[in-house]
Amino acid sequence: MDSGAMWMRMKAHRWVYTLSILATLSLGILIGTVISSEVKGKEGQKGDATPLVLPAAQPTNNPLSQAFAQIAKQLEPSVVNINTESTIKNPHRRRGLPGQGQGDDDDSGGMDDFFNHFFGGPGQGPGQGDGAIRERSLGSGVIVDAKGYILTNRHVVEKADRIRVRFEDDPPGVQHDAKVIGTDQETDLAVIKVEVDHSLPAAKLGNSDGMQVGDWVLAIGSPFGQAGTVTAGIVSAKGRDIVPGRQFQTFIQTDAAINPGNSGGPLVNMNGEVIGINTAILSETNAYAGIGFALPSKTVVDVYNQLTGPEHKVSRGSIGIMFDAVENPAIARVYGSGTGVPISSVVAGSPADQAGLKVGDTITSVDGKKVTKGTELVADIAARKPGSKVSLSFLRNGKPQETSVTIADRAKLFAARLGEDQENEDENAPKPSKFGITVRKVTPEMADRLDIPAGKGVIVQDVKPGSFAEDVNLARGDIILEINKQQVNGEEEFARIEATMKSGQDVVFLVRPRGSSRQDGTIFDAGTLP
Repeated sequence: MDSGAMWMRMKAHRWVYTLSILATLSLGILIGTVISSEVKGKEGQKGDATPLVLPAAQPTNNPLSQAFAQIAKQLEPSVVNINTESTIKNPHRRRGLPGQGQGDDDDSGGMDDFFNHFFGGPGQGPGQGDGAIRERSLGSGVIVDAKGYILTNRHVVEKADRIRVRFEDDPPGVQHDAKVIGTDQETDLAVIKVEVDHSLPAAKLGNSDGMQVGDWVLAIGSPFGQAGTVTAGIVSAKGRDIVPGRQFQTFIQTDAAINPGNSGGPLVNMNGEVIGINTAILSETNAYAGIGFALPSKTVVDVYNQLTGPEHKVSRGSIGIMFDAVENPAIARVYGSGTGVPISSVVAGSPADQAGLKVGDTITSVDGKKVTKGTELVADIAARKPGSKVSLSFLRNGKPQETSVTIADRAKLFAARLGEDQENEDENAPKPSKFGITVRKVTPEMADRLDIPAGKGVIVQDVKPGSFAEDVNLARGDIILEINKQQVNGEEEFARIEATMKSGQDVVFLVRPRGSSRQDGTIFDAGTLP
């Protein structure tokens, strides 16, 4: 072996030796570290760590926290979760779907460009023909009468085929059917009722006029379906007219967290009194952004008392004039003396028109009481009964004049603008029975084609989604021959039998299913009427 090869071999051994040392040192360091950790661990087990002890449960001593807890405990049993189901036949045309706005009026001023109602988002079920979808909405309500009367928002129950309410102490899955007592479009309020055999815990109402900016408030409801949720905040502002020209909707603004599903729930003061009904939020994301609005209890009480009255509707007076929603001193200075309400439009044939009022006149007083704002004028006139008379003082070209005006029904006077004509446009349409179906007689031609004895039975024309009829599997096109052993030989006979049925009674339909023949026979569809 030459000297070069020998040198290379020694060098190789030196690298192996070096690597061996490094490996040994690394292993020693690792073992030393582990041993050190074990020693320290054993030393720590000698009693250095003090065991944690859970103290006895007791309420906080903070007065504000105690007040919040007491109010929540008091009010939560009065707040309900509301679920509704409805069928939308033309979903792409319906106002109110997310992203399309939910204003009811053409003059809503882009209401939902500014804020979102608390629908909670529709859950769409299977299609039902003609592009129809099933929409499920979520909201809240507050019991205000132990007999089962509940306040909520109109948009929560509007056009619902079925309304179900869940109380705080109901077992999972238990819900109670509710019926609409009355709704008011202009304040977005509704009253529904649940029939129960016991008294319900009714919330106590407070006067919203007593609230001040900065007062603590709680919002209670079911945001995103989370029933019994309580959030705290303050009154951020009062008298908010969030949409110009939207009368009767002057709101309390709050920063208490409210989200989809809270709609119709109460805003509560520190006395545990309901001083508002949560109605809207200002948000670009359809979720809490720190600004929410509640309709004041002063307005709520007046609407509730009328909706639960004999006519189940709100009657407001009007004289048929319009004015600029946003006050402009320049208008008042040009058309009047700097005070009063300048008239911008007069409805043709209205009481104002008949009394000689004209565009440009400035109303200064009602029955001797001065008015300086349009909201004051509307509130005064709206509170008066249709048919009553009122004396108005006004300025025309700077000269004072007076006239007597007969109050008209606002709903009739502004029917087209308020959409009332749309709601009542088909009064002659068949009305669903308490079973939830509409029927028509079987004509001789139909009887021959369907192999039905002439003059016997009625055909189901329509089934209301979520109704008793749907629950017992009745379907469009079925032929009802008997109800509880009583022959049904026409629409009048069906209506007479249906009228005798009461809640809790067993109902059995003898039915020839759609598409079947006499040879196929008949079936029973049965259930207990809710």
